[in-house]
This record gives sequence, C-alpha cells and structure tokens, in this order.
Amino acid sequence: MQWKRITAVAATVMLAAVACGSPSSSNNSGSNGGADSGTTQEKATDPTAKGPAKELDGAKKGGTVTILSDVTPDTFDPTNTYYVDGNQIEKLFYRTLTQYQLDEKTGKPVLVPDLAEDLGTKSADGLTWTFKLKKGIKYSDGTPVLAADYAYAIKRSFAHDLYDSGPTYQIQFFKDGDKYKGPYAAGGADYTGVETPDENTLVIKLAKKFDDLPFYAAFPMFTPIPKAKDTQKNYEQKPLATGPYMVQSYNAGTSLNLVKNPNWDPNTDPVRHQYVDGFNFKFSQDTIKSQRQVLASSGPDASALSYSNLDTSLLPEVKDPAQLVSGDSPCTITLPMDTRKIPMEIRKLVAAAYPYDSYRKVAGKNSKTDPPASTILPKAVPGFEKFELPGLNGTGKGAEDPAVAADVKAKLKAAGKENFELSQYYSIDDKISTQVFQLRKQVYEAAGFKYKGIGVPKAKIRTYTGDQNAPVNLGKTPAGWCSDWPSGTSWFPVLFKSDAIALGNSIGQLQDPKLDADIDRVTALDPNAQLKEWSKVDKNILENYLPALPLYYSASNFPIGKNLGHVINDVTQGMPEFTSIYLKQP
Repeated sequence: MQWKRITAVAATVMLAAVACGSPSSSNNSGSNGGADSGTTQEKATDPTAKGPAKELDGAKKGGTVTILSDVTPDTFDPTNTYYVDGNQIEKLFYRTLTQYQLDEKTGKPVLVPDLAEDLGTKSADGLTWTFKLKKGIKYSDGTPVLAADYAYAIKRSFAHDLYDSGPTYQIQFFKDGDKYKGPYAAGGADYTGVETPDENTLVIKLAKKFDDLPFYAAFPMFTPIPKAKDTQKNYEQKPLATGPYMVQSYNAGTSLNLVKNPNWDPNTDPVRHQYVDGFNFKFSQDTIKSQRQVLASSGPDASALSYSNLDTSLLPEVKDPAQLVSGDSPCTITLPMDTRKIPMEIRKLVAAAYPYDSYRKVAGKNSKTDPPASTILPKAVPGFEKFELPGLNGTGKGAEDPAVAADVKAKLKAAGKENFELSQYYSIDDKISTQVFQLRKQVYEAAGFKYKGIGVPKAKIRTYTGDQNAPVNLGKTPAGWCSDWPSGTSWFPVLFKSDAIALGNSIGQLQDPKLDADIDRVTALDPNAQLKEWSKVDKNILENYLPALPLYYSASNFPIGKNLGHVINDVTQGMPEFTSIYLKQP
C-alpha cells in the first residue's frame, strides 16, 4: 500500500524496519526478506471488516514497551505527518477513515474501514465520494466525534503555509484544491469540496477522478479534529486521541510517552489492540549503543526495540535469530540533486564520481536489507520493472578509481565548470552521517569538485533538508520515498511534476512541462493500464533528467528485545506494527 517520505540522516540512515509476515506469536516473518523476496503489494480491500481485531494467541496484557530510536520524527501533528515513522507511531493514537489490516496468513495489507463504516461510494462521474461514518466514537476526553470534525480536518490540510510537510494529494485532486487556503484564511470556513449532510455522512468532491481516494483516507490527515480544540502548531502537544492510546507527554526531539485511552472502543476497531499499558519512545539515541542494549536485553531493555535496521557491525552480537525481524518495505533511497542548481551535464558527472561501494560500507548497508537500486520505483510496488542504465546500478568505485577521477575532472574543465561546488546538510551529532559526508567530500574533491557541508543537529535535520529552497544543491528531502499506496500514482505525480516543489515533495526540484504532461497522461489511464506505463516514466526520468542517484531499496532487519511478543513488519511502511505488540512477561 502506502507510504511516505522516508527520513534519512543525510540520506544515510534508514528510517524504519520490521518483519513482513503473518500475525502470530512468532517474531519471524513469512517473507524471505529483502527487496528481491518476491513480495508485491496488491490493492486488496475488505469493505465488510468489523471490529474488534482478532485476538492473538498467547497475548498478555500489561507492561510498557520502550522504543529506542536513533532518528527523530519531525511532528506528531496528523495534518503535517508524512514520514513513515510518524505515521506508524500515530496509528497508536489516531484513527482514520480507512486503515490497513495485515492479512493473517500472508502479512499483506488489506484496506478496511476504520472510522468509516465502508470504503466509500463513488458517484457515476467519479467526482464525488460518500463515506458513512461510525456512530458512538469518542475522543480521549470523552467528547463525541462529529461529522464536522472530519470535514474540519480536511479543511485544515489545505493550510499548507502552516502545515508544510504533510501530504498534498488533496491540493491536486480535491475540488478547488488549488484555490482554497484552509480554515484560518479569510472565508476559510466555507469550502465546497467537503460536505456533511448529516452527522453520519462525509462527502468529498473532486476536481478530477481519484480512484485511490479510499487508500489516501488512511493517512493521519483524515483523523477527526474538532475546530474548538485546534491549537494549530501546538496541537501535537496534547492531541485528542481516537486510538487505543493517548499522549501523556511529548518533548519534541527527545521523547513521547503514551498511555491507554479509556474511551477507545475495540468493538469499532478492526485493526488495533490495547495489550500493553503504554509506550515510551526515546528519540535521538546513539544507534550502536541503543541497538546493543536491545540485543543484550538486560532488565527493561528486554521490552525494547529499535526501528532502524541493525548496524552491520553488530551482526556478530546477534545470538538469537528471533531478535531480528526481517521483511520487505516499499521504499527507495536516493541522493537528490537540485536540477535548478546543477546542470544536467554536471549531474551526470556527479553520478559517475559517486563512490557507491565505499558509501555502502561506511553507511553500514548490506545486500539483504539494502540492495543496490537502479530504478526509482521499488519492487514492492505494482508496475515495477527492473532496468539498469549505464553507471546507475548502485554499485562501483566512482572517483575512488583514479582513472574515473581524472576523467570527471577533465570533463568539468572542458565544460568550464572547474571546482563546481556541491553542498549538503549533514548531522554533526551522528557518526554515520558525518562519515558519509567526509567520504563524499574526499572523493568529489579528488574529481575536481568543491564540496561544502553544513553541519546541523540530528534533531533538526528534517527541518533543514525539507526546505525546497535551502542553500544546498544535494540531499534535500524527500531523499527517499515509500509508496503511499500500491501504485505509481503515489510516486511520480507527487515527486516529479513541476508543482511538487511548491508542495514540498520534489525529488530534484524538476520543472518540465513535457514531463508533467507525460505523468498526467499515465495518471488518467485505468489503474491496470497504468502498470505498463510507470516503468517507462521511471526510465525516462533517470535517463533524460537524472534528478537523483538511486542508492538502495530498503528492506527491514531491526532488533527487538527478548520479552516482546508479536513484533511483525508492516510492509506498507517497513515499520513495526506497534498496535499488536505485547509483553511475554508484563
């Protein structure tokens, strides 16, 4: 299915990890693991699914789970969430119109109703969708959820000046989405793209057909928010929960503590459980130190996990294979190049000089969890076709080879671009990020470039790299992407069209009307017909525009404590499925 911009520390540290497999008491997955395991996401749906979620054999109640994360989610505001870790964590306390249920036997995602009674009904012309809403839903403070709250949340998502990191499909597809500026703007209370004819009905009107809307409705931005409780940028500090847990405390960049939501009704929820008493998330942790703690599983660390892939240096310390959860993830990691600042002839030289092999060693990548990439679209997304363009297969010495360095330097000189400056942000308090920056600087300067690094704290790296107009020309986010749902529609229109820059989603800041038209052509096709075309668009982008260097496809291989039960991979995001975890000894 799904999602999102994957965070990377200067495109070096994979955001998420877990196992793809059938829900059981085992931590092992039903997948062979890795991007070449053969797992392909399908648009499976079950509009009749009802709560409660099926109980897990052997599950116990009680205790607290600790999550030790080396990366730091940028926000827990549902409107502004677009990274896979933020989305996955928020499933614990936000419910949405629809959600994904992992198939009990295969581990594959099935779209089911969550706060909606159904998966929506489409009008004959495809421009109106009607969702019937579940009755009796309450917020964590005991107040009722109203139809107007869903409409308000959708209106809120158009305030992109305030919520500049969230998804943007509504701006492209919803009626007047290119004009409406959200509920805080003058006249913002009136938006004709969403209606609530009664307290149990939500109607969404479109500017153009968007058959994937029920999949999009699983995003956090479709959780209800009452207008009277909207504190705008402060909402994430104490949001109203609809899921099994609620926020007890949140310290940005440091910690998030969740406790049980007493007003969550499991009988209305076909996806989530409430086995443990709470979750303590600790962010900005040292990668190796925290993962070593999890493997040692001493005391409270036996009830902890890390959702980043295990650093390869720690593999010899894995004594129990059950402490590693492996599986698939619908993500590709790249090194974006700002096409407005780096000419095509220079982008080709950046590709020729890139030290892929040494990068993989320094960044701790291995062939199982981080296989080299040669395409934008990963295998887990329908429509993927494997191809390799010369010099773009994620491997090679690059300018570490003296002959390559000399050739690149000569071509720079011939183009009148001697000492062309490349620049990037990197995390000064993250060892891997710093080492990758130093490797790139050494190699590119040997090839005749200047290479500038701007060091910033790890807790702020997403803020800096997320600025599409930041004063760097490499590594702006999204530095990688995870499928929003199982279709190229959730990749190419949102990443490579000209308007993606203003929407904050552009890989490479491309602006080309001809490419825009080609992407629109494929988007307008029947979903099945699209599958044959997206790979052609993929190849065209890399061959004729080269906005980014494909680095690797991501898969999951993360460490868990010995006391954790039912830790499985959510293949939609390559993250642990938090809501089904329990403690063997609470």
